[in-house]
Amino acid sequence: MLDGIREVVTSGRIGDAAEIVNTALVEGLSPEDILNGALIPAMDIVGEEYEAGDRYVPEMLVSAETMKAAMAVLKPRLLSAGVQSRGRVVIGTVEGDLHDIGKNLVAVLLEGAGFEVIDVGTEVAADQFVQAVEEHRPQLLGLSALLTTTMLRMPEVIGALEAAALRDRVKVMIGGAPVTQDYADQIGADGYAPDAPSAVELARRLLGGCGT
Repeated sequence: MLDGIREVVTSGRIGDAAEIVNTALVEGLSPEDILNGALIPAMDIVGEEYEAGDRYVPEMLVSAETMKAAMAVLKPRLLSAGVQSRGRVVIGTVEGDLHDIGKNLVAVLLEGAGFEVIDVGTEVAADQFVQAVEEHRPQLLGLSALLTTTMLRMPEVIGALEAAALRDRVKVMIGGAPVTQDYADQIGADGYAPDAPSAVELARRLLGGCGT
């Protein structure tokens, strides 16, 4: 059954997502088994195939939407099973950058892992990130950039948080094709993730037992 769920997600069969997850639950699979044994691994496969050139952007988006459809069924079960929110995350792509595939995948996987996610979209200016942090009071802020030119906006966001006396209240993690751990260290970010599954693990480490 887990293989079947993985196949539904990787092939982007949105219409089948809810039915197969419901069937798995009826057959006795736990929400955690479905999440960790099928949904997250499926999106990992999708990401790897994209990086290898075996999958196109529209196919990745369809798989991400399929994951969301599956999570719409699974999330209430995770909550009723006592899986509490791991924390609140604001996530967005920095100013000047319209790319959102990576950000969207990270947001989907974070939600699947039990985080409350506020996605502020693309081309988000530093002051808009500050406003989002003030409004939503997240424990974690995720910044994405796909271009070497736009990743230079990341330290501007961190600087704006410092100017607003908010930097100590939120952990900042960064990611995107040109971003590295060295760059994260250089600009004072709290962490760097090379891909969506790694971002989930990083969020867990950064927040620990933090709740909303």
